[in-house]
Amino acid sequence: QKEMIDGAKEMVRDAIIRKLNIKIILSSSNTLRIAELGCSVGPNSFSAMQYIVEALKDKYLLNQDQVINFTNNIPEFQIFFNDHVTNDFNILFQSLPFDRSYYAYGVPGSFYGRLFPSRSIHLVHSSSGINWLSKIPKELVDEKSPAWNKGLIHYVDASNVEVVNAYFAQFEKDMEIFFNVRAEEIVQGGMMVLITAFSGYIRLMRFFGSSLMDLVNEGKLDESLVDSFNLPLYYPSPQEMTKVVEKNGLFSIERMELINIKSNLVDEADAKTLMTSLRSSIEGVIISHFGSKIAEEACARTILKSEEISEWMKVNNEKPSILFVALKR
Repeated sequence: QKEMIDGAKEMVRDAIIRKLNIKIILSSSNTLRIAELGCSVGPNSFSAMQYIVEALKDKYLLNQDQVINFTNNIPEFQIFFNDHVTNDFNILFQSLPFDRSYYAYGVPGSFYGRLFPSRSIHLVHSSSGINWLSKIPKELVDEKSPAWNKGLIHYVDASNVEVVNAYFAQFEKDMEIFFNVRAEEIVQGGMMVLITAFSGYIRLMRFFGSSLMDLVNEGKLDESLVDSFNLPLYYPSPQEMTKVVEKNGLFSIERMELINIKSNLVDEADAKTLMTSLRSSIEGVIISHFGSKIAEEACARTILKSEEISEWMKVNNEKPSILFVALKR
């Protein structure tokens, strides 16, 4: 996650410097409001917010001679850290950098609903957020459905195209809602920067799925429990993202690009660290479905597949791994 945020840093700055019209968005206020969607408990979000604030300051100074009717003072910054109500905001607030140059707020709730007053936000940032679906399509766990995803926990490796179609259909519905509510909240000319892992990353999900099926084959887990579980994650392609943005029509695409972030983990073939990190992001949904004992054993077994995972890492190291999207309201 940190490598993704750091890897997109210059692209975020470039989008702000080149595409954000500071004159328009500061025409009635000297306060810039930034929403960080999917903040978790902080460290990576703090890093992203720091360089976004610095980029906004630089943008302001570059355009100072074009701005009229307000003082020469650098704008004040309000940052709204958002995540689900179950997020530990106490850890977030306790970890806030002492030298921050912004006022911090916590905003609990799903970003698939309204979070802020109308026309109040100038910039939205989200990294590894929109790839989480609001829910799993019900047809994936329906034995009578052509999209029944038997024996798998994700659309990766699914030979049935109906499974992939069901995932994308849910992503499309979620993004329509997401764009509609953000369009209400973001000022005219404001921006949204979205960073998500690209589809090649989903291959890692099959290692977790295979560990669960190992437990089924050993008689330690009921197969029906696996059949009724799917990870609520979708990693869009540029074509799919373009489709949902243009279908909605409330945002213009200012920049969309696939980029490759060479992970330091690959140099060391550190599969254990990679999978431990991935585990931290999906363990919650695994525990809620299978219970902590099965989740612990499945995760531990997955980490033991380090040799196979390391080979996957080396093969995929040169492929694009991140989708960067900059949109304007």
